[in-house]
Amino acid sequence: MLRLLLLCGALGCGADQAAPLTFTMLQQTRVSKGSSEFWGNASLDGQLSHLLEGLNVTQVLPLEPPDAWARRQQDVTTYLDYFSQLVKLFSKERPINYTQSLCCRLGCRLFPNGTAQSFYEVTLNGTAFLSFHVPNATWERCWPGRDAVAAFAERELMKYPKTTQDLQHFLNTTCVGILQAQSAGTGKQSSRSHAPLVLGLILGTFSLLGMGIGIFLCTGGSC
Repeated sequence: MLRLLLLCGALGCGADQAAPLTFTMLQQTRVSKGSSEFWGNASLDGQLSHLLEGLNVTQVLPLEPPDAWARRQQDVTTYLDYFSQLVKLFSKERPINYTQSLCCRLGCRLFPNGTAQSFYEVTLNGTAFLSFHVPNATWERCWPGRDAVAAFAERELMKYPKTTQDLQHFLNTTCVGILQAQSAGTGKQSSRSHAPLVLGLILGTFSLLGMGIGIFLCTGGSC
């Protein structure tokens, strides 16, 4: 045991040194009786970078200059407001009296050896529902209990190949690039160039996902 500890110390294999850099985004949506509530956040290597509350998103870290950030805030508000209006429309056509909670978690990790791992996971009412398979840019079902519902959502999302390809590029290239810049000590300057994709593309994808799932959530799951 002592020999193992000495070897580990010599090689620098402590838990802190082995921990990957991580960029994570989390968005939660609650749909109930025709209304939608949004909240979430983004963090860069454990430090809060963005905060979403209702239709308002706040930049906690100065990743974008004020003028660019003002445009980004408006884009986010527009996306989420459009989703809210769709939920209201569907609810009028076929009301539902129960609450649905959707959670999207995505991001990437950069390990000390230079390898990277990206992820996009979706849960519905606390249960794994869909995941995005980054290597081949496809959505995959994770909810065997209600396979018809998950299959419907998967089918709707795969109708937008441009969006799935953009999401793949973001997770494989943009997201990892942010962490590589952070690791190299140039995080702030590089992050500014990528921030428009971080919020514009990803929150736009959230809305696309919300629309696909919202179709059956607000029609009683008749797919």
